[in-house]
Amino acid sequence: MTPPPKRPASVEELSHCVRDALEVQLSAMPRRYLAHAFFADHMPEVLGNTQDDPIDAVVWANRGGGKTFLGAVATLLDMVYKPGIEVRILGGSLEQAQRMHAHLRHLFSMPAFRDLIDGRVTDRKLSLTNGSHLELLAQSQASVRGTRIQKLRCDEVELFDPAVWDAAQLTTRSKTIEYDGEEFTIRGSIEALSTMHRAHGLMRDVVEQCEDGARRLYKWGVVDVLEHCDDRYDCETCPLFKECQGSAKQSDRPSGHLSIADAVSLKGRVSLSTWDAEMRCERPKSDDAVLPEFDRDVHVRELPDIEEGHRWVLGMDFGYRSPTVIVWGALSAEGVLHIVRERVASRCLLGEHIDAILGDGLGDEDSKPEWIGIDPAGWQGNAQTGLSDAQQIQRAGLSVRARRTTVRAGLDLLRARLRPADGEPTLFISPACEHLIESLERYHYDMQRPMSEEPAKDGPDHAVDALRYLVTNLDRPGSLKAGSYL
Repeated sequence: MTPPPKRPASVEELSHCVRDALEVQLSAMPRRYLAHAFFADHMPEVLGNTQDDPIDAVVWANRGGGKTFLGAVATLLDMVYKPGIEVRILGGSLEQAQRMHAHLRHLFSMPAFRDLIDGRVTDRKLSLTNGSHLELLAQSQASVRGTRIQKLRCDEVELFDPAVWDAAQLTTRSKTIEYDGEEFTIRGSIEALSTMHRAHGLMRDVVEQCEDGARRLYKWGVVDVLEHCDDRYDCETCPLFKECQGSAKQSDRPSGHLSIADAVSLKGRVSLSTWDAEMRCERPKSDDAVLPEFDRDVHVRELPDIEEGHRWVLGMDFGYRSPTVIVWGALSAEGVLHIVRERVASRCLLGEHIDAILGDGLGDEDSKPEWIGIDPAGWQGNAQTGLSDAQQIQRAGLSVRARRTTVRAGLDLLRARLRPADGEPTLFISPACEHLIESLERYHYDMQRPMSEEPAKDGPDHAVDALRYLVTNLDRPGSLKAGSYL
């Protein structure tokens, strides 16, 4: 019987344990993730952290980047060295969760750990003699609700039902455990492991929570998991040089698990957008984006000096439970439109929005908007007051425009300003309009209805609609007349 290695008490000891007992060589960022997964919940000081630092982790890694396997390694370490811990694996599908479970079963077959298993390992459960227990959860709210555990590992979060993900956030509880006569309090934590397939997907929301400091992000791409490169590959002619820049030849760089030959083959099979999103982890694919013409690097710029020749025009999308969005546009004498500010507010009466427009603080009477572009439905009367939203705006001394056109025609006008067939863009957004910028990037078609040309109405549409009403009432859609050839 080969006993398991001594419980690691440092990041270096953890790496040695994984290398010697599991025969796994770790590259830099995967090593950092495993160290967080093992120490952050009970010994954050080993990582140089405090109890106030984020405990939940997010792994954003490439396809074939080893995230599912590393999740299994982290689960083994938890179960072996944290007696009595309860771990659950929740996959984007049950099949995905079973992949991690298959890795885990293989790892527990290694000599140092095989004798720790208690009873029979089933397709969905695994228990150890020290009281640790693992179970796979189905992708459903019924499976998640009622669970009280210390560690939840969510694999391929991009495929999750958002409602299931929300329910999963309330599953963890802390627990005091004992190892070799020493007590540790294991804090409940959640890990999210995934690629980022879509510009508007759940994984993007989770990554943004890391930017806000709520979770710790560990990100790696294809270059980070490449094996050491030898003389068989010349950097000058290698298809991976753009990504690698020769780093795989550095002798002091830990070798990864992905062969150079496999990486070259993978790159030759896919489009650039797929390669960038799923292998380099640089940006999500925009295959279902409604406005792929929008480029943050091109269209987001600081507010120019507003000259007397500028005209103020607004766009407004009505809402109550969903937000009302107002965008302020400064139109130059040359026809360039700068969106300089936004208002996004839910559960406010129309009068409050009118007050915000009248008291926008942009200047004197000369900054009063010439008109506000709205949805034509805004002319429909209110059953109680008899006045439409458009009439209430007019009574406040503001002019309203509500040109009737199709959504598609309005989007074409936006596209023409973002990326005209001839000349430079004529629509720019101030960095202060964070909601509008994000909405333009995340506005997407419903992939569940591939035959529909209508964008999905799941949040980003409100700000884009406000901008569309502005542009639709500013620029006249072109028209084609049917004819016949003689």
